[in-house]
Amino acid sequence: MTEAAITYPFKVIARSDLTPSIVEFTLAPQEGVETESFQPGSHITVETPSGAMRRYSLVNDGDFPENLVIAVKREPQSRGGSQSMHEGAQPGRILNIGAPENSFALVPAQKYLLIAGGIGITPILAMARHLKAEGKAFELIYCTRTAEDTAYLEEVRALGPKVTVHHDNGDLSRLYDFWDHFETPDAGHVYCCGPAPLMEEIKSVSGHWTEGRVHFEDFKGVDVVRADDTAFQVTLEATGQTIAVPADRSILEALRDAGIQTTSSCESGTCGTCRCRLIAGQADHRDMVLMDEEKASQIMICVSRAKTGDLTIAL
Repeated sequence: MTEAAITYPFKVIARSDLTPSIVEFTLAPQEGVETESFQPGSHITVETPSGAMRRYSLVNDGDFPENLVIAVKREPQSRGGSQSMHEGAQPGRILNIGAPENSFALVPAQKYLLIAGGIGITPILAMARHLKAEGKAFELIYCTRTAEDTAYLEEVRALGPKVTVHHDNGDLSRLYDFWDHFETPDAGHVYCCGPAPLMEEIKSVSGHWTEGRVHFEDFKGVDVVRADDTAFQVTLEATGQTIAVPADRSILEALRDAGIQTTSSCESGTCGTCRCRLIAGQADHRDMVLMDEEKASQIMICVSRAKTGDLTIAL
């Protein structure tokens, strides 16, 4: 497997309910650990109480921060990440956390359009606060279902007159119309984070914009489990142990459930940390990492499965 990313111990020193489904966590570095500075749009990888690795955007100011602040939405179909954060990440809990990374960084621009949907407000709020402090021109559009579901509502409204908060109340006929913002391309840059339908909408209305002017943050990766998935078995070459992989679990999750420690990071098929050598069997490759010529001998166990029959991997 690929070498594991380095993590550092942080303690949950505070948690706050932002909405019925979103909790904010404040994480403090433990003795001997320094909190690195970071730019708006950065995220950290957190080993959740269940052992699942998940990426969360940083909300707080990254200039010489004492602590790290994230907000986590409890997903209805949680696979062990958000649920375990809500239930197990209580004050005093130590969590292993990777250093801040940024694949959603602000670039120099004449102006900025920031678009957030739901929990996607976390990196967008950090960006808006930074731009306001720098005196940069920006507009922010924040779409949610209801006011009750809106995290950081007052903080967003306090950013100034160039903020639009839109609630659709679950009514498709009341979705925000973005076309006026995109009909005529300009010299600005757009940053969007939110649920898949929102990002697909922005991709659709911005198709005529110059490449590189519209930026997206998406931690979803690929679908780990699909409706037509079936159970199979995976054999570990080193020990000969056979692990049953249920239809609704990934290989990585099945190994973790069996008490077998593995190396992972994104758990969404995008980073390559969980790469294993495929010894036998035909894999259903679902990752975004492997080259075609690697697929006969490699597998990403966080998302990929057996296409038919069973698998043997080099563990």
